[in-house]
Amino acid sequence: MQTRKLGTTGPRTSALGLGCMGMSALYGPTDRAESIATIHAALEAGVTLLDTGDFYGMGHNELLINEALRTAPPARREQALTSVKFGALRTVEGGFTGYDGRPEAVKNFAAYSLQRLGTDHIDIYRLARLDPAVPIEETVGAVAELVKAGHVRHVGLSEVGAHTIRRAASVAPVSDLQIEYSLISRGIEEQILPVCRELGIGITAYGVLSRGLISGHFSRERELAPGDFRGMSPRFSGENLDRNLALVEALRRVADGKGITVAQTATAWVLSRGEDIVPLVGARTRERLAESLSAVDVTLDADDLEAIEQAVPADSASGDRYPEAQMAHLDSEK
Repeated sequence: MQTRKLGTTGPRTSALGLGCMGMSALYGPTDRAESIATIHAALEAGVTLLDTGDFYGMGHNELLINEALRTAPPARREQALTSVKFGALRTVEGGFTGYDGRPEAVKNFAAYSLQRLGTDHIDIYRLARLDPAVPIEETVGAVAELVKAGHVRHVGLSEVGAHTIRRAASVAPVSDLQIEYSLISRGIEEQILPVCRELGIGITAYGVLSRGLISGHFSRERELAPGDFRGMSPRFSGENLDRNLALVEALRRVADGKGITVAQTATAWVLSRGEDIVPLVGARTRERLAESLSAVDVTLDADDLEAIEQAVPADSASGDRYPEAQMAHLDSEK
């Protein structure tokens, strides 16, 4: 597995990270044994970055990672890095009611995450979404205090805009910004990515397959399980879905020409955008993991990149990446 460094102050990680959210929430029923086997397979393949959130399944995901690491070979367990998002407020029914970035809340969230993960430190800790009631300087300052105390190794950010990134970086070194970035979600390219590069902040890119939409495996006929996030996503709805799947078919023709899959092409494209970008692969099974990990061996030359650009031009996606209520929480979209 190739490696990349997250910014000038962050850790060196595998070139691809594993996004673990889908093993606990938002994509329908999960298989605990297969989830743990998938994490083990990722570690065995050299993946070191495991991304989670304390609100994924209300702690379920952190406990799952705990179990996977406890049962992994010691050498693999010691190489693993945990990236944890915090701050989302949930209801018993699973709804979201806002975000809490108060310094006292930050330390409370961290205490619970450390217990669930079964570790004495979190490698990268980040507020999931900006709390509009709390200055980012206060939230980042609290994480910096956790770094000083040894409970956290690095300060991260998530889904914030260029101005907020500058404010956060004025308080403490920031290793990386976690944000959606894919062939059909390229909003960071105009302002956010240049600011991160100016400040020496890496990118951990989630949604590189747009929640399966551009994986090459999604179809109009697919029935989603109750509670699957995609059932409420504008990009998976009505005519938007038809237009987006047409983009996937155009991308498939490029992939077929290279003898690789659509998912490998989409992931390799994100990898090609810079050595400071680490894509997070949201695989829930060993089969999907193996397909995505093969993307690190794909080389895209200038002709390939031009063909991909023609197949899926910037701003060609139909529909927002989240429902309207959730888009309102994205500082990165303002």
